[in-house]
Amino acid sequence: MFKLPLFKNSTSLLRDWRTYSFVCLSTVLLFSCANKEKYVQTLAQPEQLTISEGFVEPVGFYDAQPSFSWKLPVDASVKAQSQYRIVVASSPDLLPGNPDLWDSGVINSDTTNFVHYEGNELKSRQRVFWQVKYWNERGFDSNWSALASFELGLLSSSDWSAEWIEIEQPTPLELDKFDTPIHIPQYLRTTFTADKSIKSARLYITAKGLFESFINGNRVGSDVLTPGYTPYHKRIETLTYDVSKLLVSGENAIGITLAEGWYAGRFGPKRHWHKKRNITPKALAQLEIEYTDGTRKIVVTDKNWQATQQGPLRRSSLYDGEMFDANFSLKNNNANWHEPQYETENAPEKWRSVQSSNIDSDVLLEPKRHFTSKNKQVLAPVSLHKVDGKIIFDLGQNMVGVARVNLPMIEGEKLKIRFAEGINSDGSLYTKNLGSAAQEDTYVAAKSGVVDWRPQFTFHGFRYVEVSGFDEKEAPQLDWIEGIVQYTDFELTGHFTSSDPELNQLQSNIEWGLKGNFLDIPTDCPQRSERLGWTGDALAFAPTSLFIADSHAFWSAWLQSIREEQFDNHGIPVVVPNEVGEIVQAGWSDAAVTIPWDVYWRTGDERVLKENYTMMKRWILYHQSQLENGVSKMWTVGDWLQPYSTREDSRRGETDHGLISTAFYARSLDIVARTAKVLQRTDDAKHYASLFEEVKANFQAAFFDQQGNIKQGQPTQTSYLLAIGFDLVSDEILQAAEANLMKQFEIAGGHLRTGFLGTPLIAPVLEKIGRQDFALELLFKESYPSWLFPVSQGATTMWERWDGYTHDKGYVKKAGSLNHYAYGAIGQWMYDRLAGITPLSAGYKEVRISPIVTTHLSHAGATYQSPHGEIKSYWFLNQGELRMEITIPPNVTATIEVPSFVYVKNSVETTNKIKKLKGLLTVNGAALNVDSGNDIQINKNPQFSAGHYVIRVSKK
Repeated sequence: MFKLPLFKNSTSLLRDWRTYSFVCLSTVLLFSCANKEKYVQTLAQPEQLTISEGFVEPVGFYDAQPSFSWKLPVDASVKAQSQYRIVVASSPDLLPGNPDLWDSGVINSDTTNFVHYEGNELKSRQRVFWQVKYWNERGFDSNWSALASFELGLLSSSDWSAEWIEIEQPTPLELDKFDTPIHIPQYLRTTFTADKSIKSARLYITAKGLFESFINGNRVGSDVLTPGYTPYHKRIETLTYDVSKLLVSGENAIGITLAEGWYAGRFGPKRHWHKKRNITPKALAQLEIEYTDGTRKIVVTDKNWQATQQGPLRRSSLYDGEMFDANFSLKNNNANWHEPQYETENAPEKWRSVQSSNIDSDVLLEPKRHFTSKNKQVLAPVSLHKVDGKIIFDLGQNMVGVARVNLPMIEGEKLKIRFAEGINSDGSLYTKNLGSAAQEDTYVAAKSGVVDWRPQFTFHGFRYVEVSGFDEKEAPQLDWIEGIVQYTDFELTGHFTSSDPELNQLQSNIEWGLKGNFLDIPTDCPQRSERLGWTGDALAFAPTSLFIADSHAFWSAWLQSIREEQFDNHGIPVVVPNEVGEIVQAGWSDAAVTIPWDVYWRTGDERVLKENYTMMKRWILYHQSQLENGVSKMWTVGDWLQPYSTREDSRRGETDHGLISTAFYARSLDIVARTAKVLQRTDDAKHYASLFEEVKANFQAAFFDQQGNIKQGQPTQTSYLLAIGFDLVSDEILQAAEANLMKQFEIAGGHLRTGFLGTPLIAPVLEKIGRQDFALELLFKESYPSWLFPVSQGATTMWERWDGYTHDKGYVKKAGSLNHYAYGAIGQWMYDRLAGITPLSAGYKEVRISPIVTTHLSHAGATYQSPHGEIKSYWFLNQGELRMEITIPPNVTATIEVPSFVYVKNSVETTNKIKKLKGLLTVNGAALNVDSGNDIQINKNPQFSAGHYVIRVSKK
């Protein structure tokens, strides 16, 4: 504290007062600076640091040119970012002050996602450390983030010194009834000595087939079905594991269990199984050890390894399941086969030499670029019943994965475990929809007692588990079985809920459809003898999936497979990886264009557009090769599984195939034009936009008259949905086309009549033409066909057919999948519009919060973990008052539009479906007058920054 000095005279008084004033002013400035410095130090640091498509601290990363992302903290002092700085180094000791790889400098930008690395070249095996700081909107800077790191894997085939190995096969392989080789699982092992103190160790490993690896008796990692499913003739993914803690000084052992999997097994349509006759499973591994003295040791798969097929795993097939015979024990000298003490010389199971082969020069070995599959959940049965001496457990939920059994058996008995999605009226398993997939696991007991077992290299789609061959002296218990849910290891990012239990069940079904069909690749179904990466199903569901789950890396990896499978004539196969030959179809193959855009729009990552731009342009060339007089003649399967179709092949629907193909050609042109604009390819953008306008005119001339009627083929809901949804009719006939669309719904008795292509467009197009009321009526309709009809029939996943099962008729005659996600595309509209979280720019940097409010519900809402943080939008309707609760994360700008009317349930006349709300609007306690004539822009300035907002609109 300063005290006033004693003054001797007036001169000294003036002089001393000036001095005092200066001291006081300086003190104030210093105090202010001190406070500012204190404020800077308490500004929270960046959070949730990731690289590229959302990876956190990865080991064995695939990308030597990554991008960096972070989130701003939820803090009252941080509304937005104005600047950032990233530092990257080869050692943590160099950060943040002396980065030797890259220093971005202070960048004036609010970007917090996908900042591309521009530093020194990174190499295989390199470990990289980085930090980031930001400045808020007032110019204050944060503390540096916590240290983050990533480690690159082996980036090219030249980094490998290992060889492919497999057991020597002295006799021709046995064939099954489908004329497909039977590959008995292999057990591969070697031992080595670590003669120095170990600093670190990495196991680089992959397989042509599926593998699990072990070091000194310990399982390496917790992944399942590795390495995954890619176009094996082009690329095989590799995995990297930090095994430093599994090794010991002295003798060590490595073991690999190898099964056929997607690569060599019976998989895909029957007409292509014979192509796998000369394909056998192989393993590739490279253990690299760094000693504390800086020297290194490498152990590789080569001809010095040993192998046997006399292990307990006797059969392993993705379709047919596994057989495990515990009598084939790989244990001696009190050691298991993957421990160093195990002796192969005197083992009765006859360990043999392996044959080795060089790495294929034309097949890429690249680190896996998306998350592996994992055991993600465990489901307990809800009930059990007995049928013909067999016990059937009901898990209460259709799921994908395997069953773990923990039950009593008698020595020598054979436990059979069968799986199905449904049961017949007599309580037995319904298996007609499985095709040739047996979905059966077998366990042979070596001794009496409780068996605890689950398969390693298969998966099943099921709700019901049937067991037989157990010790029948024991009374069956619910805990004998549990379902282990398996899917790609991403987190669920979006959550939707409402006051309607059936709508919530629909949301649950959509989520479980995703879980069941996102097992390394996006599949059409997980249970029957198919399980393929159909592009049309993926095209329909991708936008919904990107809200529900952090599927950014998942889609980016699959898009690489699509690029690799693109034909020389520029066509895109309908299945990726391609198991069906040179089949190209409009509405399916267009996924090569629509999905990159969907991923970009939902994440903001421009890289997905850059990576796929050439493929997208090539796909346009293929479309153009199918044109006649400006109209596409490309083959298509039509609006797949449209209900009530009268065609000879009822699966294809009535919509004209030329209309479908031309519409999707236009759609792809439109997206490629927008992609070119984002990538600043100005000339391309103009070119494709011009082509879009040209095909739009051709489409209208070929398929519509001036009264908005269909000229070719039958008028269908889908024909109008495509035309309006893809902006393919002129303003002059748009109103007539809209009226004709509604007429088609009237003809259908107020129901939908759409298949895979039309259904995703229903709600967005109805809203586009101002008929949100009818979109809501369709969404909440429970009679067939509708989204809630399967819910009313007990569905716990999305179905392939609207009537896959009915209480009165049972299962549909043409057996359908009961786990098919395509119709789950309605989820996008539920999240965007019922909850009201709609991106206005790529990556949710700008959003619109504008929910559709209806008396079908008393409340609805969603939370979404966006690239910038959690966005929340909930609304509640109670006795005339509308309350909205909204959360906007830092660095995001929101337009909040308060609905000025409510869509009323079950109104007789359309004009009576609007109920005006007048009254008082409160935003966080501040009262504003409300004009209910139009949607309200709060404070006449709809832009809201980070914060939590409570909005109330009450009747006067």
